[in-house]
Amino acid sequence: MSGGSSLTLAWRIGAHVPGGVVRAAGALVADAAWVRRGKGVRQLERNLRRLRPDVSRRELRALSRAGMRSYMRYYGEAFTLSTLTEAQIAARVRTVGEEHVRLVLARGERIVVALGHQGNWDLAGAWATANLAPVTTVAERLEPEELFQEFLAFREGLGMTILPLTGGPDVFRELLRVVGGGSGAGLVPLVADRDLTHRGIEVDLLGHLARVAAGPAALAVSTGAPLFAASIWYERLTGERRRRAGSPWGIVVEFLPVATASDGVPRAERVAVTTQAWVDAIATGIAAHPADWHMLQKVFVADLDPARDAEVAATAETRGGTA
Repeated sequence: MSGGSSLTLAWRIGAHVPGGVVRAAGALVADAAWVRRGKGVRQLERNLRRLRPDVSRRELRALSRAGMRSYMRYYGEAFTLSTLTEAQIAARVRTVGEEHVRLVLARGERIVVALGHQGNWDLAGAWATANLAPVTTVAERLEPEELFQEFLAFREGLGMTILPLTGGPDVFRELLRVVGGGSGAGLVPLVADRDLTHRGIEVDLLGHLARVAAGPAALAVSTGAPLFAASIWYERLTGERRRRAGSPWGIVVEFLPVATASDGVPRAERVAVTTQAWVDAIATGIAAHPADWHMLQKVFVADLDPARDAEVAATAETRGGTA
């Protein structure tokens, strides 16, 4: 059975399996993948090595094992998230800096939120939809298509509006319409710590050059919308909160206001400076909670393939891609 088919099957049966069983199965899958040390685990360790250059080989392996368990915890929670009550979701989420977001939303504005592949961003989105404002976001088109449709139905079932990154209308134009032309408060969170196009921006991520998506900064600069960064990590739950959550794990969502670059510089420079600003904001959370940064792909420039970048750029131009 392919990986995509396995995930699709897990998605369908996960809602009918007790949470404890799902968590135990996720830990077993994580450990098995970690022992095999396949391509994804090796890349995770390369990424973690850049975050923690001072750790020993043994410590790095322990950190990557914790990272794989965190990654599989995310999937296990995704499989069962649709079965949770609003009270359980609320108990699983603790926020820092939420008051700053609420002040902006109270003015009826729409906020762009830049975030990374940290913790459980789907749980954060479900919580935000129920407790802050309507959420519109972008999803990478997964393969097979059946798996993408499962993810789409799952996120829309949580109340979020999902725009596919590819295979539909120009996603940036759609985001401009949502943020610039919409009425009423709203959130547009964009997972952007990995560039999926040839139009990414090189930034300093904890002392190393990395390439991230331009979307959050470009959207904020183009519309004048307020920009926040959000860093997410797991925390152990105890006592009454654990009982209400129905899980030993919850997440912390830290909201950080990000100032966009001034109007007096060219747009491209404003986008670049603003991108570096939100990356700096989430970098602290990544450094403090490296096991919850689910980055099993190449993001640092030293690991990227220039030939592949050229191929992606040429393909995008052939298809009429726009910046």
